[in-house]
Amino acid sequence: MVSQQKNRKIAATLAFACTVLPMPIAGLHKFYLGQPLWGLLYLLLSWTPIPRVASAIEGFWYLVQDNEEFDLNFNSELGMSAAGMTNLANFSILSKRPLTTVMPDRVSAIADAMRELDNLRQEGLISEYEFEQKRRQLLEQI
Repeated sequence: MVSQQKNRKIAATLAFACTVLPMPIAGLHKFYLGQPLWGLLYLLLSWTPIPRVASAIEGFWYLVQDNEEFDLNFNSELGMSAAGMTNLANFSILSKRPLTTVMPDRVSAIADAMRELDNLRQEGLISEYEFEQKRRQLLEQI
């Protein structure tokens, strides 16, 4: 199946349609955005107010996002737009810092913290799960 570029205004319109139509068809925006399991969940819960509230919040969220952020969230499998490629070339997606900015002191401090975590794990003071969570948090700071 060939995916097409999703439009944030159409997604927002479909999300708001669920909240205002007298006979709402919940989850249309989820199907449009390629999230059929979420769309099915919205349909199953359509007899409750949950999908209406969630759709209103998501519709607002789609409208306040800029195009690059929307593309990053919902069009990433299609490749990025030219503006998005420029953004990826110059900035880290996770930290929004230029990629060329590497702070050696910070990396050294994070490495020390990871060694301490490993020691705690080896001594049995923290579980593997806790170790992995903290390790990921530390790596995201680099």
